[in-house]
Amino acid sequence: MASTSEPAEQVESTWRAPGRVNLIGEHTDYNDGFCLPMAIPQGCTATVSPLAEPVLEVVSAQRDAPVEIALADLRPGVLTGADEWAGYAAGVAWAIAERGHQLPGLSISVDGDVPPGAGLSSSAALECSVAAALNDQLGLGLDRPELVALARQAENDFVGAPTGGMDQLASIFGERGRVLLCDMRTLAVEPVPFDLEAAGLTLLVIDTKAPHQLTDGLYGERRAACEEAARLLGVPALRDLSLEELGEAMDRLPDETLRKRARHVITENDRTLACADLLRTGQLRQIGPLLTASHASMRDDFEITVPEVDLAVEVLLAFGAFGARMTGGGFGGCVIGLMEPAQARAGALAVAAAYAGRDYVEPVSFSVTAEAGAHRLT
Repeated sequence: MASTSEPAEQVESTWRAPGRVNLIGEHTDYNDGFCLPMAIPQGCTATVSPLAEPVLEVVSAQRDAPVEIALADLRPGVLTGADEWAGYAAGVAWAIAERGHQLPGLSISVDGDVPPGAGLSSSAALECSVAAALNDQLGLGLDRPELVALARQAENDFVGAPTGGMDQLASIFGERGRVLLCDMRTLAVEPVPFDLEAAGLTLLVIDTKAPHQLTDGLYGERRAACEEAARLLGVPALRDLSLEELGEAMDRLPDETLRKRARHVITENDRTLACADLLRTGQLRQIGPLLTASHASMRDDFEITVPEVDLAVEVLLAFGAFGARMTGGGFGGCVIGLMEPAQARAGALAVAAAYAGRDYVEPVSFSVTAEAGAHRLT
């Protein structure tokens, strides 16, 4: 670790890390399974600079007031109410301190353009940009898997969101023109070609504006049900059950809710691997039915969709999407549609019209491409 005895002489560090769209593989990450996310153009930029006082200051371009914490007070639970947003940044500093590194006074300034609450992992973009900038500023020499671990610890243990780590992997390891096949047991990442332009396709994102919140207990309930199902089936995680074993597994689970949760995870892992196989041979259009089947599973078996999400999927499919699904943890957030450009434009307008007809909040539509992961700006 670089010396922290004279923080005023340290050089400012600025890093950017992206949000993510998960192409397929939802709620499989904490089941040691497979997912296929991609980094997107929207992200967060973090600038770390030294302070003479032993405090951590977190400033956001999207917030009116900074949050300041004495380094001696830096621990989970210290940020409450209107200051809780700063926990995603402060939690990374805390995780560094937990690894035995002495923190100097630091200012962390962040500026993000990932739509908050949309399920595109604005939190991971924030955590990963801060982790990379702190690593650089403090001369810690951490590699990318270690940065993922820092960001995960911040989200799980400091903020208290029981997410599985896919978001941080995508934000750190993202590659332009590729999705990432993530094995969430080994944390191995395989870049898989996903050249939308070459295929004449667009990945349309509909931000449904339906509320999206992972720390209200619903996400945790799904995770607990999966863990209970694995325990009853005698396996370390649901990832250890193949599609061929699905019928037997359903017979052995005593509760319909557990059967539905397990069925989603087992079939979703199979769909994710099948999707990666198609993409390796350039068959982008052919993944469409897998995306749509994933949405049906999230709606019927995992029960994490909401009416706004289901309506957007229905409309996009009616307007020629090869496949459409909710992306992210659920209970709101975004829908993606794999479409030709002209269909995407028409589909976005049609979703907006359908929402107006039901007095839903007006959605926001945009297209995304696969972009690079965390990288240094200055």
